[in-house]
Amino acid sequence: MAVSRAMHPEKLLAACTIKGLHVLGTGDALHPAWQREWKPFLANKQGICVIPTGEVEDEHRVHHLILAEDFGQFDQLRDLFVSKSKSISTNGRPHVSLSGETIAERVHDVGALIGPAHAFTPWTALFAYHDSVAGCYGSEPIDLLELGLSADSSYGAGIPDLSHVPFLSNSDAHSPQPEKIGREFNRIQINGSLSVRGVLDCIRAGAITMNAGFFPEEGKYNRTACVRCFTQYSLGQAQQHNWRCPADGGLIKKGVFDRARELSRSPPGSRPPYLHIVPLGQVIQTVEGVSSPGTKKCRAIYDAFISAFGNEIDVLIAIPEPEIRAIHPKVADAIAALRENRVILHPGGGGKYGTFSLV
Repeated sequence: MAVSRAMHPEKLLAACTIKGLHVLGTGDALHPAWQREWKPFLANKQGICVIPTGEVEDEHRVHHLILAEDFGQFDQLRDLFVSKSKSISTNGRPHVSLSGETIAERVHDVGALIGPAHAFTPWTALFAYHDSVAGCYGSEPIDLLELGLSADSSYGAGIPDLSHVPFLSNSDAHSPQPEKIGREFNRIQINGSLSVRGVLDCIRAGAITMNAGFFPEEGKYNRTACVRCFTQYSLGQAQQHNWRCPADGGLIKKGVFDRARELSRSPPGSRPPYLHIVPLGQVIQTVEGVSSPGTKKCRAIYDAFISAFGNEIDVLIAIPEPEIRAIHPKVADAIAALRENRVILHPGGGGKYGTFSLV
C-alpha cells in the first residue's frame, strides 16, 4: 500500500549504496511475506546492516516505531497482537486494538525498542492526540522518538518529557528512487564492527552524533493550513475560524511548528547537531528548472556525480566545492548555499510539501 512497486530488498540495498547509507530498516517486519522476502538479504554483498523494523497503529490511531534484533522478536509480537488485530498478516502497518502503554510493554517483553513514529505530525502521531509521553505510554518508558519530515531536533528540545529520549531522523521511504530513500538519516557512533546489536545499543545509549534531513519547512505538515486549498493560517486565525477554512470550508490542520511551540515549556536542551539537507536530485531539479528529478537530464547529471564521488551523501556534505564545480557549476553553487543556509524556505502545510529557493 502507498509504495512503489519497486520496493524490493535488492533495489533498496542497491539504493543504499548509491545514497551512502550503511544501515537500513526493513519496515513492515510484522508481515510474514515481507519477512520471507528479506531473509535472503539480511547478509548482503553490499555490506548493509539490515535492522528489522516495523510500525503499528494503536487503538487511538497513534503510530509506534519498533526496532528489533531479529525477525523472531517480531514473530513473538505477532503472536501477542494477533487476537487484537484484524490486519496483522495483511497490512504492513497493522492496527492493533491496544493502548500505547500495552503495546510498549509487550515490545519490551520481547527485548525490542519502541517509540512514537513521526511524533509531531497532525495525523496518527503521539502529539496529535496527547500532550505528554505519559498520556500515551503511561508508566512505560520509550526508547526513541522519530521526528518526522516536518520537524528537526529543535522542535522537541524544549519539551521536558523528551529530555533523555534519543531523536531519530528517518526518511520513511516509499520508493528506492534516490530522491525518496535516505531523505533523512542518522549518524551513530559504534564501538567495534557494524552489527544489528551494535546499532540498537547505540540507540539505547543515545550515541547519535548527528541527525540529518529536511529543513522542517519543507515538510508537508509544518505550518497550520487548510487540507483542501493549503491556505496557511496563524494559530490565532485558525482558532478564530473554528478550524474551518473560510475560503472552501476545508479542515484547518494544526502544523508541527505551532504544535511544538505549544508543548515546549523549558529552555532547549543539548542535542546532537542537525544537518539540514536537500536530496541531490531535488537540487539538480531546482538549478535546471525542470519538473522532476526523474527527467532524463537530471538523471544524467545525478549519475555523473555518483560516478565521480561514489555516493550522494558525500556529495551533499563532504566533497569540496571545487570538485563538485568541476562536474556542474550550478549544482556547486546550490550545495554551497545549502551548506551555508543561504536558502529561502517556503513552508508546507495541510499536506502540501514546502519548497526552497536559493539566495
